[in-house]
Amino acid sequence: MNEFGGYHIEDLFVGMSATYCKTLVERDVLLFAHACGDRNPVHLDEQYARATQFGGRIVHGMLSASVISAAIASRLPGPGSIYLSQDLKFVRPVRLGETVVAAVSVSEIDPAKRRVVLSTVCKVAGQIVISGRALVMATTSRIDDKASLPIVET
Repeated sequence: MNEFGGYHIEDLFVGMSATYCKTLVERDVLLFAHACGDRNPVHLDEQYARATQFGGRIVHGMLSASVISAAIASRLPGPGSIYLSQDLKFVRPVRLGETVVAAVSVSEIDPAKRRVVLSTVCKVAGQIVISGRALVMATTSRIDDKASLPIVET
């Protein structure tokens, strides 16, 4: 493990996995809308949202997906890792008050580049709401590699 409690690239193995859970509530949606500027009424206006295919307000897709970021940053590879890319498929909407469980699992490791490919999935009540893959740069225990970070190329 690194000095922040995350895993070094040398500690990882294919199949290693971790989860992170977050219940997304009204305050999260309002703060997210303010932070990013996405004020789509399907997220903020119940009357408008009731008339849509969703039948009520839904959480921003990217807010729901951000639980994956929390799983990566806090669990696997954890603190010190750098998010490089993410592919997402939004399968179902997330509603206010629902708990998103993000699971990340190591599917590929490139030690020379310190790259890790993670399978990512978010579930609510056992049903997949988001699936995808992430590319992450992990820390290393090698002193010679800590002097300069590699150029981020995907």
